[in-house]
Amino acid sequence: MKTRNTGLRRTAIAVASSTMAVTVTGCGMIGIGGDGASASATKGDDIKVGLLLPEKENTRYEKFDYPIIRDQVQKLTDKKGDVVYLNAEQDAAKQLRQMRQMIDDKIDVILVDAVDSVSIAKGVREAKEAGIPVIAYDRLAQGPIDAYISFDNELVGQVQAKALIAALGTDSASKKIVMMNGSLTDPNAAEFKAGAKSELEGKVIISSAYDTKDWKPENARANMEKSIQDVGLNNIAGVYAANDGIAGAVIDAFKAAGVSKIPPVTGQDSELIAVQRIIKGDQYMSVYKSYPQEANAAAEMAVARVQGRSIEFDALTRDKVDSPTNKDIPSQLVPVVDLTKENIEKTVVQDGIYPVSKICTAPYKSLCNSLGIK
Repeated sequence: MKTRNTGLRRTAIAVASSTMAVTVTGCGMIGIGGDGASASATKGDDIKVGLLLPEKENTRYEKFDYPIIRDQVQKLTDKKGDVVYLNAEQDAAKQLRQMRQMIDDKIDVILVDAVDSVSIAKGVREAKEAGIPVIAYDRLAQGPIDAYISFDNELVGQVQAKALIAALGTDSASKKIVMMNGSLTDPNAAEFKAGAKSELEGKVIISSAYDTKDWKPENARANMEKSIQDVGLNNIAGVYAANDGIAGAVIDAFKAAGVSKIPPVTGQDSELIAVQRIIKGDQYMSVYKSYPQEANAAAEMAVARVQGRSIEFDALTRDKVDSPTNKDIPSQLVPVVDLTKENIEKTVVQDGIYPVSKICTAPYKSLCNSLGIK
């Protein structure tokens, strides 16, 4: 998948605001001029937005994405709109059945975070034939999707890799690392990997690399245990871990092997337990992605699309991306920031992701105080 630069792609790391500059207002109105996304019909506020999420291993989906999208749709439709939510629990066939059920139920617009970007294309085509717009959420689904919203995924990998190189020091080129990538069925994982490798190659020695089936931590731990055996515990200077679930499994494997000091381990998603691991020093960093911005914008895109609001829709999708099946997909790429001990307050606390009381529980209280997290 190639991301096309339209002038809005971010080239610097920035903390995203949790609110969008463009909002959909006056949602009861019918179609504004311009063909934009070529909406074939317009709706009022009484709409149904289908939300298909991929799994529950990552806590973000249940705690952030779904409730934020639900509440934003309610806000944008004067509490007349509804979100129909289903989770595939990492089963691609189940997700395809869920999408087909939404098509049968005549849902007005579908947001889908695909378990498998290839297999979901069948459902996307069927939705298109039924006149139901489909917006790919967080992961780029194949097939004739109407739009795509996600974080700048190659930038995610670059941020992780740069942090790891910085942690390894000036002689990083002589040090061995392990790459623990995400699932092969997730197109985002390929972009994370590509972004990371663009920074790592030539600057470190990649001694071994693994793709983590279904993003499951137990699979990551098994791979890490094998890498420790093959490379040697004392020869691993750091680990590129694609997300926090994998990072936790890597850290557990190191501890089980009896390591005296855990080498730098990256992560992504800024899960609560990962933030606490960072405070403790077990995990070096994570990538903070503003779920409020992504989820709120996705809800705005869905409402604008189904209500035929081409001006608002176009303003929200000024980026363009290519998938293996479609070119120039209207998109929004949300920026990311590296999360370390130094900026916990300015990221997850400031954006209301976690209150300090949740982060700085008894085992972490003194560490939080030493870092000035209050």
